[in-house]
Amino acid sequence: MAITLDQTIGQKQRSWLATIMGGQTFWVLIAVILACIFLSMATDSFATAKNIYNITRNVTFVAIIALGMTLVIITGGIDLSVGSVLCLCSMVLAVVMHAGYSIEVGIAASIGTALLVGAFNGALIAYLGFPPFVVTLGMLSIARSLAMVASNNTVVFQFGPDHDKLLALGGGAWVFGIANPVLYMVVLALITGFVLRWTKFGRYVFAIGGNEHAATLTGVPVPRIKVIVYMISALSAGVAGIIQTGWLGAVTTNIGAGMELQVIAAAVIGGANLAGGVGTAFGALVGAALIEVIRNSLGLLGINAFWQGCFIGGAIVLAVLFDRLRNLRQGE
Repeated sequence: MAITLDQTIGQKQRSWLATIMGGQTFWVLIAVILACIFLSMATDSFATAKNIYNITRNVTFVAIIALGMTLVIITGGIDLSVGSVLCLCSMVLAVVMHAGYSIEVGIAASIGTALLVGAFNGALIAYLGFPPFVVTLGMLSIARSLAMVASNNTVVFQFGPDHDKLLALGGGAWVFGIANPVLYMVVLALITGFVLRWTKFGRYVFAIGGNEHAATLTGVPVPRIKVIVYMISALSAGVAGIIQTGWLGAVTTNIGAGMELQVIAAAVIGGANLAGGVGTAFGALVGAALIEVIRNSLGLLGINAFWQGCFIGGAIVLAVLFDRLRNLRQGE
């Protein structure tokens, strides 16, 4: 039977709508919106300008690292070292600037450290066949230990002649009163989304996560792409560390402790599949937003903050369950 143009368009529209509504990111976004509406009605302080400013600023640090983590997870890997890499890069920046060097030199040293750590992780995983879990777990300890050595396990809060520039970089609001970290997050998310959607590198990343053996047979430079992905993950942690240092105005050796769990949770809740092959930049932002809303709401509702881990862990389990049910339904 012939299909008319209107029927074809209608089928495409329904397919487009079904794809969006069937995606995990969509429902997590709905959960964030509903939670915000509920908290706005249940409390007097959630919808205030000050609290919204704090939420949007706090979510950026997890979200920025989650962007890099999403790439790693899409390839079927994992990076447990991001919290410690953030600490190390923050400490390198602080120590270099404290020694009297400019902010440009400090940032270059911090970024260089992140790329070196990422290249080390990636080389062991891609070329020597080490399991990502083992390599990054070891780096989790190494990076934080190096941060302690660099600072002699002391707090650094004086950043030399460019002290005020660093504080403005991380704690300022240069455009329409929007916190600088939020602007950085949006720009980095747009870049990540473009790379994943429109570049050959993005296609290679998804190909490796979908079927690494098939990707190798089709000519994808799998080892090199993996090294780059882990360098991007470490770089995202380094960038977040620079921004957070400027926001806090001080660096301690426990900064970023446990952050890797929140970052992985943000990526997974946002739709990244731990088995590889699935993930988006927008999903990373949405997942990070849900985690921050949960954290913020506990205090406003008078709930013990120790419950935060239960809520986040439960969200991860539900996200994975949702993905499994979706795969089973598609298989049928």
